[in-house]
Amino acid sequence: MNHIVIIAHAPLASALRSCALHVFPDCGESVTALDVQPNTPPEETVAMARIMLAQRSAPSALLLADIFGATPSNVARELADGVNTKLITGVNLPMLLRAITYRHESLDALVARALAGGAQGVMQVAVTAPQNQAKKAHDPDHHHHQQ
Repeated sequence: MNHIVIIAHAPLASALRSCALHVFPDCGESVTALDVQPNTPPEETVAMARIMLAQRSAPSALLLADIFGATPSNVARELADGVNTKLITGVNLPMLLRAITYRHESLDALVARALAGGAQGVMQVAVTAPQNQAKKAHDPDHHHHQQ
């Protein structure tokens, strides 16, 4: 089973892990979080992340970082070897939940599942007026109805 490591600006990593535990209470041993603090030197954060990875029980890990090019993703890039650890940036909750669901699959399959979950979790939702409310004056189908 793959281990999942969330590396993000504080307190996002811990918050995402907490949300994951809310949905999957049994995933605690499979998911760890590293909150990158604003005043901690990147070298110190890399050292903490290396310790965190060394303590995992799984042979491989999926690293999830928040923003490409920011300190958390740069820290994760120091750890990712492309074989036993792979990195995805732009983590969101749907991506994390999908990764947890399929953490037993191969690391390459897990990356594909996580990417799909993250992308499918982002969508524009059509908003309709609640029933019995008048349409706005700029609507072409604007009709006044009294009830």
